Order: sequence, then structure tokens, then C-alpha cells
Amino acid sequence: MILFVNSLTVIDFSYLCNKRGAVGESWIVDLTLHGQLNDESMVLDFGLVKKQIKGIIDNCIDHKLAVPNSLNGSIIKHADHSVLDCHFGDNYHLAMSAPNQAFCLIDADIVDEKSVTEFLIKTIMPELPSNIEKIEINLYPEHSQSFYYHYSHGLKKHDGNCQRIIHGHRSQIGISLDGMAMPRLQKEWADKWEDIYLATAEDEINKSDLKHVTAQENDVCFAYTSQQGYFEMAIDKSRCDILPCDTTVECIADYLSSQVKNQYPESEVKITAYEGVGKGSISYA
Repeated sequence: MILFVNSLTVIDFSYLCNKRGAVGESWIVDLTLHGQLNDESMVLDFGLVKKQIKGIIDNCIDHKLAVPNSLNGSIIKHADHSVLDCHFGDNYHLAMSAPNQAFCLIDADIVDEKSVTEFLIKTIMPELPSNIEKIEINLYPEHSQSFYYHYSHGLKKHDGNCQRIIHGHRSQIGISLDGMAMPRLQKEWADKWEDIYLATAEDEINKSDLKHVTAQENDVCFAYTSQQGYFEMAIDKSRCDILPCDTTVECIADYLSSQVKNQYPESEVKITAYEGVGKGSISYA
């Protein structure tokens, strides 16, 4: 028998790429289970599918930084934290220290839909009842109706997993002036923020104040302590945009509306900022 659940969840995370750096991503998860009927005449109760399997996915990769084997650098695991140091693209530098739970190590050369699917199947199958013979997982981004960008960030004030300093999203952006959509402006911001790290100004620290990582000449540095522990990072300043606010989607929408309003002071500005799939914030200026 076959049981399927489409759009079981969305994985919002970042992954390391030797060309692009930390890439924020959002993948929808479709799940198919193959197995025999149990004593309830079910392959698996839908409630358990949504609770148990979604929980496993949340715990193993969601809101984490996924790191492949082929990392152009190093990752050193300590008792309560790990330290990452790597280069990407045109010799850009990225370093991060975070609690171990902020990392997801992928046993593959690259992080993509295929390698993450294999990782998830290996992680999930041992936790399922014996009547489940195999599972299939399909990971894919949402169909975009607008321009989009990949960004990473961390929210120190959040009491959940958003506090992890490098996790991210693939997000559409909507911009309209006087009720008319402006694809040119949408593309302008999507290009500006492609594969960007969005930081908060109040989190910036001096290089000399870093505790676990070493910054390079062109880096900017950030650190904070939140409920899960101490986080710090250094990243090439050209791969980062420092905002004068938190990087919640509400604040991002408000920031964008103010920036566009400065360009077009006589127009009514509407920003629709997404955070991953099917959720976001609207701001007017």
C-alpha cells in the first residue's frame, strides 16, 4: 500500500556552496510511504506522519547550516560548539562559531535536492514502524510568480531555531508603486540581495572581540548570545548587507518600503516581502 502527503512541511535552511557561500533555501517536502497495513488498517496515521516525520526533519536540518564533505575549509567540533572556517567564490571568507545543533553535516560533495533527500531517508527510516518498507521524498522550491532572492540571517531575540546565526530562505519579493507592480525594482532588489547575508547593525562587533573564529582583512563580524547559546561569525563585507533593524520579515518589509520611498517620494509604495514559502509581511510607505 502507498500513502502520500504533499507539502508535508517546508525546510528553511542555508547550505554551504564553494561557489556561492551560504545560500538560503526553502524546499517544499512531498512524502510517499510504502508499506503494509497495520492493526488500524493504515500504513501510518496521518497525524503521526505530520507530527513524527515533520519533527525529524525539523530536528535534523530545518533552520540549520548544512555543510557538505567538499567544504573549502574546515569544521572543528567541540563539546558544545563547532567552528567553521572556509572560503568560497572569488576567495571570499566565511567563519562561524555556533552551538553544535546549528550545523547539519551532509555526507556528500554538494548540498542539493538529491543529497538532502538521501540524507533525510537515512535519518527518517530507522524511526518508522516496521510495516513501512520504504519512503520517497521529493524536495522542490515553490513556483515563483515574481523575482526572488536567497538570503541568510539570524534572529537573536527569537526563542526558537530562528536564533541560529546562519539559516535562511528563498524568498519572493513584490514591489508596487501607486498600485502598479514594478518588476524592474523587484529584479533590482533580488539581484542586490542574491545569496546575501542580512545582518543587524547592533550585532556588529570588532574583530578583536571574536572568541572562537578569526576574521580576515575584508570581513565584518557579528556576535550575540541567545537562548541556545553563543553565536559569532565573520564574513566578507561584500557578501553582507547590514540593516539598521532586526532581520525579521516584518522589519525587512519595512526597510524595503523606506528605501523605495526614498527613491520615489511622490508614489505610494507597497512591499510584499516573503520569508520562504507562503508567508511574509506587507509594508506601505
